Amino acid sequence: MGISSSLFSGISGLSTHGDAMSVIGDNIANVNTIGFKASRTTFEDVLAQSVSTASGTSQIGRGAALSEIDTLFQQGSFESTSNATDLAIGGNGFFIVSPQGSETEYYTRSGQFRFDADGYFTSPAGYVGMGWALDEAGNDQGTLTEIRLNAFTSPPEATEEIIAMTNLDATDTSNSASLFTAWDATAAETIGDQSYGYQTAIRVYDALGNSHDVTIIYDKMDPATSEYYDGTVDADNTWEYIVTCAPDADERTGGIAGTSAQGILMRGTMTFDSASGALDSVSSYVWNTTADPTDDANWVPATSFSTDGYPETTISFVPGVDQTISVQFGARSTTGAWAAGGAANIGDILGAGDPLATSTWEPQALTSTQYASSSTTVYQTQDGYGTGFLENISVDTDGVMVGHYSNGQILYLYRVGLAKFNNEQALSKIGGNLWAGTRASGDAITGHPGENGLGRISPNSLEQSNVDIASEFVKMISTQRGFQANSRIITTVDAMLQELINLKR
Repeated sequence: MGISSSLFSGISGLSTHGDAMSVIGDNIANVNTIGFKASRTTFEDVLAQSVSTASGTSQIGRGAALSEIDTLFQQGSFESTSNATDLAIGGNGFFIVSPQGSETEYYTRSGQFRFDADGYFTSPAGYVGMGWALDEAGNDQGTLTEIRLNAFTSPPEATEEIIAMTNLDATDTSNSASLFTAWDATAAETIGDQSYGYQTAIRVYDALGNSHDVTIIYDKMDPATSEYYDGTVDADNTWEYIVTCAPDADERTGGIAGTSAQGILMRGTMTFDSASGALDSVSSYVWNTTADPTDDANWVPATSFSTDGYPETTISFVPGVDQTISVQFGARSTTGAWAAGGAANIGDILGAGDPLATSTWEPQALTSTQYASSSTTVYQTQDGYGTGFLENISVDTDGVMVGHYSNGQILYLYRVGLAKFNNEQALSKIGGNLWAGTRASGDAITGHPGENGLGRISPNSLEQSNVDIASEFVKMISTQRGFQANSRIITTVDAMLQELINLKR
């Protein structure tokens, strides 16, 4: 091996240290790049040349070569932001993005997502984030797809149940012989304040999202004056009630329009346990919709119960559209039926008895009560809502994206998808904070955040570059000195060759 061979060893050192400096420069340049992963270089020696020596065959090294440039995928620190669609991955995995309308998939740790003018969930470069569409229960629908909001409204939902829990004053007395008789839809004032003991109102919704006020009116029963409930029930612990709406909102057909009964949706009694004060049983009568609603004979026991055992009534706020609503006071029927042999209608109650059977009624944990304190509404709610408009979006740690609407609804939209690879070192960098899969990396393994070894999502956060600038500066110094030392080999060998040439003089 001649002296000139040392030149090539020095050149290999210059080349490898030059490549190392390029990697360091790239790391430092991206010290503030969101989701950037630093790289490092490793060297290896070149196949040695065998030479003969006095002791036998030996080897002389021929320089250095670049062994590999690794990507360091360790976690970067998180920066908190005020944008709900800024996402960071805590743990393994990549966000999946795709050019709009393309089946090509790329992968990134940068979670700077926004919704564009067309509703696509995009990165700053315009790539669309991928995920699963969710149904009403939050379950995945279909396969990975582009995340896109194409509906910014929440459709209305008609009310199907009303819950009204009240405490009715046990010391109260009867104010009228019959709430039904006291109600007059044709009068300027449908019912006077002096005609009942207590009332509570709740807003409900029809199928079109229109709101209507439903008022439940209560009055203590007095067997001496009551027109109906004075022979078969516990008079000291029984209240009459009527469930009403504004007469002009009652669109039921069959002859109720223009009568004094228009607006009465249900009527009946509530009987309380004399020892505990809890609601013990309920009776419910509804209009049969085919005859004179002012005649008690046409108010029959509610013919249907909800699946939970609460009596239902059918109303119509929209012409031609029937709406069934259950009314819940805190006691449910365990059989979903009335007792045999009960009254055929409310006018027949004296002869046949109230059509309830206390053995079939079961008080709930939260129920109406009759205590010796002022009448008040303890709890009320209903399950309908009007049309809502999207106000904001949030993403949880499981990647589930939900929309918050102006009608109070929180609806499932999408679940952000993540991917991982068996050999992530073999991913190909294509710029723009993106990686592409290769044969060596294997196929992407997709899944939900927090499952199958994938990290969880941190909303309102961005993952910073994992470049350690102090470490890079130390590497820069050692690389510079290595480059400098290799350059000295070349200049020294040059001087040696000059001396060799001078031997000719």
